[in-house]
Amino acid sequence: LHLVALNLPFSGDMRADFQCFQQAQLAGLTSTYRAFLSSHLQDLATVVRKTDRYHLPIVNLKGEILFNNWESIFNGNGGQFNIHVPIYSFDGRNIMTDPSWPQKVIWHGSTANGIRLVSNYCEAWHTADMGAMGQASPLKTGKLLDQKLYSCSNQFIVLCIENSFVS
Repeated sequence: LHLVALNLPFSGDMRADFQCFQQAQLAGLTSTYRAFLSSHLQDLATVVRKTDRYHLPIVNLKGEILFNNWESIFNGNGGQFNIHVPIYSFDGRNIMTDPSWPQKVIWHGSTANGIRLVSNYCEAWHTADMGAMGQASPLKTGKLLDQKLYSCSNQFIVLCIENSFVS
């Protein structure tokens, strides 16, 4: 399953699932992509279909392995990954080095185990209000689920996950 970033950073008001769907389509990717975010309807850990959580590796746009499988992201270690394996945007840029994302931080709104943090997910990703807070992770920590609070007015990286494998 591919883990890909949206082509631009977003504040806490984002319509992320739609953005993931639209940018995947524009990039010519045929599977379904969902935001790598907890929402008011779903915990991040359950975004990928149950049948695909254990046996499929999580890879970047070029097929390089980021995680052995979806479940390994949520084993309590904060989604530790090899920072030398790049994460790319839908238009092929490395988010770790490209200046389009000046702050190398990803929104997630979740605990280290991928459960939604209702008080810290920018009102279900519907506000960029400076006073509202969202859970995010600085990528320099080498973790996708590091536990840091930021104002929803920040413009951070939003990741998308291919949520079902289509052969």
